[in-house]
Amino acid sequence: MRAVVAGYHTIGCLGLEALLRHGFDVRLVLTHHDDPGETIWWRSLAATAERAGIPVERPGDPAGKAFRDRIVACEPDFLFSFYYRRLIPTEVLRLARVAALNLHGSLLPHYRGRAPVNWALVNGETVTGVSLHHMTAGADEGDLVDQERVPIGFADTAFTLYGRLHEAAVRLLDRTLPELKAGTARRTPQRLERGSYYGARRPEDGRIDWNQPGVAIYNLIRAVTHPYPGAFTQWNGAKLLIWWALPVAVDPAPGVRGAAAPGTVLAAGNEGITIATGGGALRLVTVQFEGEPEQPAASLGDAGAGPSVGDRLGR
Repeated sequence: MRAVVAGYHTIGCLGLEALLRHGFDVRLVLTHHDDPGETIWWRSLAATAERAGIPVERPGDPAGKAFRDRIVACEPDFLFSFYYRRLIPTEVLRLARVAALNLHGSLLPHYRGRAPVNWALVNGETVTGVSLHHMTAGADEGDLVDQERVPIGFADTAFTLYGRLHEAAVRLLDRTLPELKAGTARRTPQRLERGSYYGARRPEDGRIDWNQPGVAIYNLIRAVTHPYPGAFTQWNGAKLLIWWALPVAVDPAPGVRGAAAPGTVLAAGNEGITIATGGGALRLVTVQFEGEPEQPAASLGDAGAGPSVGDRLGR
């Protein structure tokens, strides 16, 4: 079976390796140039393909003639998209004689679209997974081939969750690729009305709203902590990145009357800096003022270099 892979990221590497492991004849790998503005923490699909002796190209726009012509020349039975970052046009999908398939990082039809791992954490989900589906004109809308579920732990970050999704992707592909070759793979229409769609996230989406419950703010922090741009707030006009924090239940600090307004510092000391939220409180563990080194929040409290009891964050 001849195949063309359009991909990126560690998932692209794992997908390519699975195809080779199951005897697919991968004729070409199409990928992206790395974005110099991004922190690259994933494996290189281009390097993986080149080590396997597979031609690699970065043709740009999938709707362009160069992209289409290269696929036509390969006469593929299958076209696989493994975390490719652009929507592939229908006329290109039709070039695959048997099927054009995409691997998506959620349990479709939930979390169609961009950044499904981050969005699942932001929303406090307890389970996610990977889905292999047929590609259509609509993003992540085609019939399902198979899925693999992955639990989300309360301490998971996007980075740790990606690690388990990588393992799930390997299990899914090892199970389904032989069926695809044999022509016995299932095809199940998605119930899109039961799902959800999310767009791309931007660094500014990490701004903390202290009116949210402490658990919701914690979910945002763990969704965008390293290697992502991070959640942040303001203190005295300075940007304060919060790389780790934990929801806590505390009594109001001495000198803070009644229910403290969201964003008010309730305690600052050896255990960190505790902030009132719209529901409960949040203890900052690891923080960083913009342009300064990352450090334990407790060290700010000890040194008197950060917010103190009664101060308000977010302004």
